[in-house]
Amino acid sequence: MIPGLAVSLLAVAAGFLVHLLLPGVPQLTVCVVLGVIAGQVPAAVRLLDGPLRPGIATAARRCLRIGVVLLGLQLSLADVVRLGWPTVLAVLGVTAIAFAGTYGIARAARLPGREPLLLAAGFSICGASAVGAMAAVTRSEPEEQSRPVALVTLCGTLAIVVVPLVATALHLTTDQFGRWTGASVHDVGQVVATAQQWGAAGLAVAIVVKLLRVLLLAPLVAGAGLVLRLRGAEEGTRAPILPLFVAGFVVAVLLRSAVPIPQPVLDVAQLLQTILLGMALFGLGSGIRFRRLAGTGLATAAAGLGAWALIAVVSFAVVLA
Repeated sequence: MIPGLAVSLLAVAAGFLVHLLLPGVPQLTVCVVLGVIAGQVPAAVRLLDGPLRPGIATAARRCLRIGVVLLGLQLSLADVVRLGWPTVLAVLGVTAIAFAGTYGIARAARLPGREPLLLAAGFSICGASAVGAMAAVTRSEPEEQSRPVALVTLCGTLAIVVVPLVATALHLTTDQFGRWTGASVHDVGQVVATAQQWGAAGLAVAIVVKLLRVLLLAPLVAGAGLVLRLRGAEEGTRAPILPLFVAGFVVAVLLRSAVPIPQPVLDVAQLLQTILLGMALFGLGSGIRFRRLAGTGLATAAAGLGAWALIAVVSFAVVLA
Protein backbone atom coordinates (compact mmCIF):
# COMPACT_ATOMS: atom_id res chain seq x y z
CA MET A 1 0.00 0.00 0.00
CA ILE A 2 2.95 2.32 0.57
CA PRO A 3 3.50 3.49 -3.06
CA GLY A 4 -0.16 4.48 -3.54
CA LEU A 5 -0.34 6.24 -0.18
CA ALA A 6 2.91 8.06 -0.93
CA VAL A 7 1.57 9.34 -4.27
CA SER A 8 -1.65 10.48 -2.55
CA LEU A 9 0.43 12.33 0.03
CA LEU A 10 2.45 14.00 -2.72
CA ALA A 11 -0.82 15.23 -4.24
CA VAL A 12 -1.71 16.81 -0.89
CA ALA A 13 1.65 18.56 -0.80
CA ALA A 14 1.10 19.84 -4.35
CA GLY A 15 -2.34 21.07 -3.35
CA PHE A 16 -0.82 22.94 -0.41
CA LEU A 17 1.72 24.65 -2.67
CA VAL A 18 -0.96 25.69 -5.16
CA HIS A 19 -3.14 27.03 -2.34
CA LEU A 20 -0.13 28.91 -0.96
CA LEU A 21 0.45 30.59 -4.32
CA LEU A 22 -3.26 31.06 -5.08
CA PRO A 23 -5.13 31.41 -1.76
CA GLY A 24 -8.48 31.51 -3.56
CA VAL A 25 -8.01 27.91 -4.76
CA PRO A 26 -8.96 25.35 -2.05
CA GLN A 27 -6.30 22.77 -1.34
CA LEU A 28 -8.74 19.85 -1.41
CA THR A 29 -10.09 20.95 -4.79
CA VAL A 30 -6.55 20.81 -6.19
CA CYS A 31 -6.20 17.25 -4.87
CA VAL A 32 -9.36 16.16 -6.71
CA VAL A 33 -8.27 17.89 -9.91
CA LEU A 34 -4.82 16.25 -9.78
CA GLY A 35 -6.49 12.87 -9.36
CA VAL A 36 -8.82 13.51 -12.29
CA ILE A 37 -5.89 14.57 -14.50
CA ALA A 38 -3.91 11.47 -13.53
CA GLY A 39 -6.91 9.31 -14.37
CA GLN A 40 -6.85 10.50 -17.99
CA VAL A 41 -3.15 9.93 -18.72
CA PRO A 42 -2.56 6.39 -20.11
CA ALA A 43 0.85 5.98 -18.47
CA ALA A 44 -0.53 7.11 -15.11
CA VAL A 45 -3.61 4.90 -15.45
CA ARG A 46 -1.39 1.83 -15.82
CA LEU A 47 0.24 2.70 -12.50
CA LEU A 48 -3.05 3.63 -10.81
CA ASP A 49 -4.62 0.33 -11.84
CA GLY A 50 -1.43 -1.61 -11.11
CA PRO A 51 1.13 -1.15 -8.31
CA LEU A 52 -0.52 2.00 -6.90
CA ARG A 53 -4.00 0.51 -6.66
CA PRO A 54 -3.88 -0.91 -3.07
CA GLY A 55 -2.64 2.37 -1.58
CA ILE A 56 -5.00 4.52 -3.66
CA ALA A 57 -7.96 2.36 -2.60
CA THR A 58 -6.92 2.66 1.05
CA ALA A 59 -6.66 6.44 0.74
CA ALA A 60 -10.06 6.74 -0.93
CA ARG A 61 -11.77 4.67 1.74
CA ARG A 62 -9.95 4.64 5.09
CA CYS A 63 -8.36 8.09 4.93
CA LEU A 64 -11.73 9.57 4.00
CA ARG A 65 -13.42 7.94 6.98
CA ILE A 66 -10.81 9.07 9.49
CA GLY A 67 -10.95 12.57 8.00
CA VAL A 68 -14.72 12.69 8.46
CA VAL A 69 -14.33 11.73 12.13
CA LEU A 70 -11.81 14.55 12.66
CA LEU A 71 -14.17 16.95 10.88
CA GLY A 72 -16.48 16.56 13.86
CA LEU A 73 -13.93 18.34 16.07
CA GLN A 74 -14.62 21.54 14.13
CA LEU A 75 -18.25 21.52 15.25
CA SER A 76 -19.67 22.77 18.51
CA LEU A 77 -23.35 22.66 19.45
CA ALA A 78 -22.87 26.04 21.14
CA ASP A 79 -22.10 27.60 17.74
CA VAL A 80 -25.37 26.23 16.40
CA VAL A 81 -27.33 27.64 19.34
CA ARG A 82 -25.81 31.08 18.75
CA LEU A 83 -27.21 31.09 15.20
CA GLY A 84 -30.74 31.27 16.56
CA TRP A 85 -33.64 28.94 15.85
CA PRO A 86 -34.91 30.83 12.76
CA THR A 87 -31.54 30.30 11.04
CA VAL A 88 -31.32 26.68 12.18
CA LEU A 89 -34.80 25.92 10.83
CA ALA A 90 -34.00 27.74 7.58
CA VAL A 91 -30.84 25.67 7.04
CA LEU A 92 -32.77 22.48 7.81
CA GLY A 93 -35.37 23.43 5.23
CA VAL A 94 -32.80 24.32 2.56
CA THR A 95 -30.92 21.07 3.15
CA ALA A 96 -34.09 18.98 2.92
CA ILE A 97 -35.18 20.67 -0.32
CA ALA A 98 -31.66 20.39 -1.78
CA PHE A 99 -31.45 16.69 -0.95
CA ALA A 100 -34.88 15.80 -2.31
CA GLY A 101 -34.53 18.05 -5.35
CA THR A 102 -31.05 16.81 -6.26
CA TYR A 103 -32.17 13.21 -5.89
CA GLY A 104 -35.11 13.88 -8.22
CA ILE A 105 -32.92 15.66 -10.77
CA ALA A 106 -30.37 12.82 -10.76
CA ARG A 107 -33.10 10.23 -11.22
CA ALA A 108 -34.58 12.25 -14.09
CA ALA A 109 -31.11 12.34 -15.68
CA ARG A 110 -31.03 8.53 -15.32
CA LEU A 111 -27.87 8.36 -13.26
CA PRO A 112 -27.41 4.65 -12.49
CA GLY A 113 -27.42 2.69 -9.25
CA ARG A 114 -26.91 4.61 -6.03
CA GLU A 115 -25.45 7.66 -7.79
CA PRO A 116 -28.59 9.82 -7.29
CA LEU A 117 -28.38 9.21 -3.53
CA LEU A 118 -24.65 9.97 -3.45
CA LEU A 119 -25.11 13.12 -5.51
CA ALA A 120 -27.92 14.34 -3.26
CA ALA A 121 -25.78 13.86 -0.16
CA GLY A 122 -22.81 15.65 -1.70
CA PHE A 123 -24.74 18.69 -2.88
CA SER A 124 -26.93 19.10 0.20
CA ILE A 125 -24.37 18.47 2.99
CA CYS A 126 -20.61 18.78 2.50
CA GLY A 127 -19.37 17.72 -0.89
CA ALA A 128 -17.13 14.71 -1.42
CA SER A 129 -16.99 13.88 2.30
CA ALA A 130 -20.75 13.36 2.33
CA VAL A 131 -20.51 11.30 -0.86
CA GLY A 132 -18.05 9.00 0.91
CA ALA A 133 -20.24 8.73 4.01
CA MET A 134 -23.33 7.89 1.98
CA ALA A 135 -21.32 5.44 -0.12
CA ALA A 136 -20.46 3.55 3.07
CA VAL A 137 -24.06 3.10 4.13
CA THR A 138 -25.17 2.19 0.59
CA ARG A 139 -22.12 -0.03 0.05
CA SER A 140 -21.41 1.72 -3.23
CA GLU A 141 -18.38 0.82 -5.30
CA PRO A 142 -15.62 3.42 -5.92
CA GLU A 143 -16.75 3.68 -9.55
CA GLU A 144 -20.19 4.83 -8.39
CA GLN A 145 -18.61 7.61 -6.34
CA SER A 146 -16.51 9.06 -9.16
CA ARG A 147 -19.29 10.87 -11.00
CA PRO A 148 -20.89 12.50 -7.90
CA VAL A 149 -17.44 13.56 -6.66
CA ALA A 150 -16.61 15.10 -10.04
CA LEU A 151 -19.90 17.02 -10.19
CA VAL A 152 -19.82 18.35 -6.65
CA THR A 153 -16.20 19.44 -7.09
CA LEU A 154 -16.88 21.17 -10.39
CA CYS A 155 -19.95 23.07 -9.17
CA GLY A 156 -18.37 23.98 -5.85
CA THR A 157 -15.36 25.39 -7.67
CA LEU A 158 -17.60 27.43 -9.97
CA ALA A 159 -19.34 28.82 -6.88
CA ILE A 160 -16.07 30.36 -5.66
CA VAL A 161 -16.25 32.74 -8.61
CA VAL A 162 -19.99 33.04 -9.25
CA VAL A 163 -21.38 33.59 -5.72
CA PRO A 164 -19.29 36.70 -4.87
CA LEU A 165 -20.03 38.22 -8.28
CA VAL A 166 -23.77 37.72 -7.92
CA ALA A 167 -23.73 38.95 -4.31
CA THR A 168 -21.91 42.12 -5.37
CA ALA A 169 -24.29 42.76 -8.27
CA LEU A 170 -27.31 42.36 -5.96
CA HIS A 171 -25.77 44.53 -3.20
CA LEU A 172 -26.08 41.91 -0.46
CA THR A 173 -24.96 42.79 3.04
CA THR A 174 -21.96 40.97 4.53
CA ASP A 175 -24.28 38.96 6.78
CA GLN A 176 -26.52 37.96 3.85
CA PHE A 177 -23.51 37.01 1.75
CA GLY A 178 -22.07 34.85 4.55
CA ARG A 179 -25.36 33.05 5.14
CA TRP A 180 -25.92 32.45 1.44
CA THR A 181 -22.40 31.11 0.98
CA GLY A 182 -22.63 28.80 3.97
CA ALA A 183 -26.04 27.50 2.91
CA SER A 184 -25.30 26.96 -0.79
CA VAL A 185 -21.62 26.10 -1.38
CA HIS A 186 -20.80 22.41 -1.00
CA ASP A 187 -17.38 21.64 0.49
CA VAL A 188 -16.06 23.35 3.64
CA GLY A 189 -12.86 24.40 1.84
CA GLN A 190 -14.89 25.87 -1.01
CA VAL A 191 -16.98 27.83 1.50
CA VAL A 192 -13.81 29.30 3.01
CA ALA A 193 -12.42 30.20 -0.43
CA THR A 194 -15.70 31.88 -1.37
CA ALA A 195 -16.47 33.73 1.86
CA GLN A 196 -12.97 35.05 2.54
CA GLN A 197 -13.34 37.32 -0.47
CA TRP A 198 -15.67 39.49 1.64
CA GLY A 199 -13.45 39.59 4.70
CA ALA A 200 -13.42 38.05 8.16
CA ALA A 201 -17.00 39.02 9.05
CA GLY A 202 -18.52 37.25 6.05
CA LEU A 203 -16.23 34.26 6.55
CA ALA A 204 -17.25 33.84 10.20
CA VAL A 205 -20.96 33.76 9.34
CA ALA A 206 -20.45 31.40 6.38
CA ILE A 207 -18.40 28.91 8.38
CA VAL A 208 -20.96 28.59 11.19
CA VAL A 209 -23.85 28.12 8.74
CA LYS A 210 -21.82 25.60 6.75
CA LEU A 211 -20.87 23.61 9.84
CA LEU A 212 -24.54 23.41 10.75
CA ARG A 213 -25.09 21.69 7.40
CA VAL A 214 -22.18 19.36 8.13
CA LEU A 215 -23.83 18.49 11.46
CA LEU A 216 -26.75 17.06 9.47
CA LEU A 217 -24.46 14.44 7.93
CA ALA A 218 -25.07 11.88 10.68
CA PRO A 219 -28.90 12.00 10.76
CA LEU A 220 -29.07 12.02 6.96
CA VAL A 221 -26.82 8.97 6.62
CA ALA A 222 -28.63 7.20 9.47
CA GLY A 223 -31.99 7.87 7.83
CA ALA A 224 -30.78 6.52 4.50
CA GLY A 225 -29.34 3.47 6.24
CA LEU A 226 -32.63 2.80 8.02
CA VAL A 227 -34.63 3.03 4.79
CA LEU A 228 -32.20 0.74 2.97
CA ARG A 229 -32.29 -1.76 5.82
CA LEU A 230 -36.09 -1.85 5.77
CA ARG A 231 -36.01 -2.40 2.03
CA GLY A 232 -33.27 -4.98 2.41
CA ALA A 233 -35.38 -6.95 4.89
CA GLU A 234 -37.73 -7.65 2.00
CA GLU A 235 -34.87 -8.49 -0.38
CA GLY A 236 -32.82 -10.56 2.06
CA THR A 237 -30.00 -7.98 2.47
CA ARG A 238 -29.02 -5.79 5.40
CA ALA A 239 -27.59 -2.28 5.09
CA PRO A 240 -25.81 -0.65 8.05
CA ILE A 241 -27.94 2.03 9.70
CA LEU A 242 -24.94 4.12 10.74
CA PRO A 243 -21.36 3.38 9.64
CA LEU A 244 -18.85 3.26 12.47
CA PHE A 245 -16.92 6.29 11.24
CA VAL A 246 -20.10 8.42 11.12
CA ALA A 247 -20.75 7.40 14.73
CA GLY A 248 -17.19 8.56 15.43
CA PHE A 249 -18.05 11.87 13.79
CA VAL A 250 -20.97 12.28 16.23
CA VAL A 251 -18.74 11.43 19.20
CA ALA A 252 -16.21 14.03 18.03
CA VAL A 253 -18.93 16.69 17.84
CA LEU A 254 -20.15 15.86 21.35
CA LEU A 255 -16.58 15.84 22.65
CA ARG A 256 -15.89 19.29 21.19
CA SER A 257 -19.17 20.56 22.68
CA ALA A 258 -18.63 19.15 26.17
CA VAL A 259 -14.87 19.37 26.74
CA PRO A 260 -12.63 22.48 26.41
CA ILE A 261 -10.10 21.16 23.90
CA PRO A 262 -6.90 23.26 23.66
CA GLN A 263 -6.56 25.21 20.43
CA PRO A 264 -3.19 23.63 19.50
CA VAL A 265 -4.87 20.21 19.62
CA LEU A 266 -7.67 21.45 17.37
CA ASP A 267 -5.13 22.93 14.96
CA VAL A 268 -3.25 19.62 14.70
CA ALA A 269 -6.54 17.75 14.21
CA GLN A 270 -7.57 20.14 11.45
CA LEU A 271 -4.21 19.75 9.71
CA LEU A 272 -4.44 15.96 9.91
CA GLN A 273 -8.04 16.12 8.66
CA THR A 274 -6.97 18.18 5.64
CA ILE A 275 -4.16 15.75 4.81
CA LEU A 276 -6.38 12.67 5.08
CA LEU A 277 -9.26 14.19 3.11
CA GLY A 278 -6.80 15.43 0.48
CA MET A 279 -5.38 11.91 0.06
CA ALA A 280 -8.89 10.49 -0.16
CA LEU A 281 -10.07 13.02 -2.72
CA PHE A 282 -7.01 12.39 -4.88
CA GLY A 283 -7.85 8.70 -4.76
CA LEU A 284 -11.51 9.30 -5.66
CA GLY A 285 -10.55 11.73 -8.42
CA SER A 286 -8.10 9.26 -9.93
CA GLY A 287 -10.98 6.83 -10.41
CA ILE A 288 -12.76 9.17 -12.82
CA ARG A 289 -12.38 8.15 -16.46
CA PHE A 290 -13.82 10.63 -18.93
CA ARG A 291 -14.17 7.91 -21.54
CA ARG A 292 -16.56 6.04 -19.27
CA LEU A 293 -18.56 9.19 -18.62
CA ALA A 294 -18.77 10.19 -22.28
CA GLY A 295 -21.96 8.23 -22.92
CA THR A 296 -23.92 10.20 -20.32
CA GLY A 297 -21.90 13.42 -20.48
CA LEU A 298 -24.73 15.86 -21.23
CA ALA A 299 -27.18 14.25 -18.83
CA THR A 300 -24.56 14.13 -16.08
CA ALA A 301 -23.56 17.78 -16.55
CA ALA A 302 -27.23 18.84 -16.62
CA ALA A 303 -27.88 16.98 -13.36
CA GLY A 304 -24.96 18.69 -11.61
CA LEU A 305 -25.75 22.19 -12.87
CA GLY A 306 -29.45 21.73 -12.15
CA ALA A 307 -28.75 20.65 -8.58
CA TRP A 308 -26.34 23.55 -8.09
CA ALA A 309 -28.91 26.05 -9.39
CA LEU A 310 -31.59 24.57 -7.12
CA ILE A 311 -29.65 24.91 -3.88
CA ALA A 312 -28.33 28.37 -4.86
CA VAL A 313 -31.82 29.73 -5.61
CA VAL A 314 -33.55 28.15 -2.61
CA SER A 315 -30.87 29.26 -0.13
CA PHE A 316 -30.84 32.75 -1.66
CA ALA A 317 -34.61 33.04 -1.24
CA VAL A 318 -34.36 31.95 2.39
CA VAL A 319 -31.56 34.44 3.11
CA LEU A 320 -33.64 37.32 1.76
CA ALA A 321 -36.85 36.21 3.47
